[in-house]
Amino acid sequence: MHIDARTLEDNALIQGDLCIVGAGAAGIAMALDWKDSPYRVILLEGGGFGYDRQVQELYRGQTTGQKYYPLMASRLHYFGGTTGHWAGMCAPFDPIDFESRDWVPDSDWPVALEDLHPYYAKAHEALQLGPYEYAFEYWKEILPNLNPLPLDNKVFWNKMWQFSLARYGDLYRDAIVQAKNIHLYTYANAVDLNLHEGLSRVRELRAKNHAGKTCRVRARHFILACGTIQNARLLLASNAQKPRGLGNDHDLVGRYFMEHLEIPCGELWMPQPFETDLYSWKRGVTPASAEIAFTPSAQRRHRILNGTISLKPLKVGKHQKSRMEVWQDEDPQKSKEKMYAHWDEARKKSKAESGPVLHAYQLNTRMEQAPNPNSRVTIGPEKDELGMPRANLHWELTPLEKRSIRTMYHLLGKEVGRANVGRLRLEGFLRDESDDAFPDTTNGGWHHMGTTRMSDDPKKGVVNANCRVHGIGNLYVAGASCFATAGAPNPTLTLTAFSLRVSAHVKAAMKKGGS
Repeated sequence: MHIDARTLEDNALIQGDLCIVGAGAAGIAMALDWKDSPYRVILLEGGGFGYDRQVQELYRGQTTGQKYYPLMASRLHYFGGTTGHWAGMCAPFDPIDFESRDWVPDSDWPVALEDLHPYYAKAHEALQLGPYEYAFEYWKEILPNLNPLPLDNKVFWNKMWQFSLARYGDLYRDAIVQAKNIHLYTYANAVDLNLHEGLSRVRELRAKNHAGKTCRVRARHFILACGTIQNARLLLASNAQKPRGLGNDHDLVGRYFMEHLEIPCGELWMPQPFETDLYSWKRGVTPASAEIAFTPSAQRRHRILNGTISLKPLKVGKHQKSRMEVWQDEDPQKSKEKMYAHWDEARKKSKAESGPVLHAYQLNTRMEQAPNPNSRVTIGPEKDELGMPRANLHWELTPLEKRSIRTMYHLLGKEVGRANVGRLRLEGFLRDESDDAFPDTTNGGWHHMGTTRMSDDPKKGVVNANCRVHGIGNLYVAGASCFATAGAPNPTLTLTAFSLRVSAHVKAAMKKGGS
């Protein structure tokens, strides 16, 4: 069932068993998990079924620290969320991502990879991926010409990726709207959470829209699935009863914002072409491909973060500007158009290239950001049109990121030389070992993580192992904001798996009548 909240009477009361806030990848996956259940599910979406500049403007905010994309342009604010323009790259986290690493501060999780396996398999269905299988040996038997570079397997391995074409807004609209027990309210922007007198349970949620309407939602359980920045914003802004905001007794809400650093770091020049399709990818054509990853033992020995290296033909990469340079219009539609136009121009220029560059590659890093409490989301005095404080982002990196990248390329440079594969040229910003700074052209992956991190200790995290907010019995948070570390892969597959795990836990609690 679908209801446009702009058509409701002002101050209308909506009641259900479960309220899911946000209809992006996490929210839609969870709502579908409750489809045809005996429970009444309220699914709130701040936008409609398509792009609306006025609604999108609610995401506007300030950024400081390491240069970042405009906040308004870094997420899509309508049904389906940012799956409306995502690349679809999916891979699970590695076991080491869940370990407490003594060289990575605050890297401990209260769960392990094994806890996610059944939910990863289920997430594959939602994302319409192939089998839950990421072993190189599996794909080598299925796909032709997956010849790996002859690198030392004690240091390097081929991390496989699968690719989703799922655009949730188109794919799941009918299923949600036609579900008898799911009540989708569009143009219902959550602005405040109100607690019962004991301050240990959510009593109701307030939502507003540009039509001047307010509605109230009461439910047995609430799950925030608004995205990493907006989850923190809503908790911080719900400060009428708790001045520091909900779940923020220890000043952790908004802290530990993490991104993936995605940046060209070197060039691999080969004496002759290397015949392989293993490291190439074409959207809609390639079912799986690989990036060069570093073994857990290598990470431990060199005390580096987890990351991968991808190969792009240098004849194209040399003509491309940083995404951080191109994606700077506050309107995400315009930024996307500019980026695609720039990529088309680079491809055209590449056709004129000749000589050794034709068998050379640009080496691009995708690496986790170390958990850092000073990298954070806050709210300020400026309010949006609905009266909610705007979110501000301070993105701050540490010396560990720079040292890790430099070490990764030193290791790869030595290995391609030893294997007589070619020679590696390091980008200038990595050559001075005393320089820990990153250039303004450093890309983020648009992968927002952290801000409501997971820990069973309320002094170290906002939510527990089941993603329930500490101290509030019926309030949960879903999505990548609960991540304790960022891992190396893009987050959508893992955040979907975690969201389905939250969904299963709330179902069990609902049956028992508890939290």
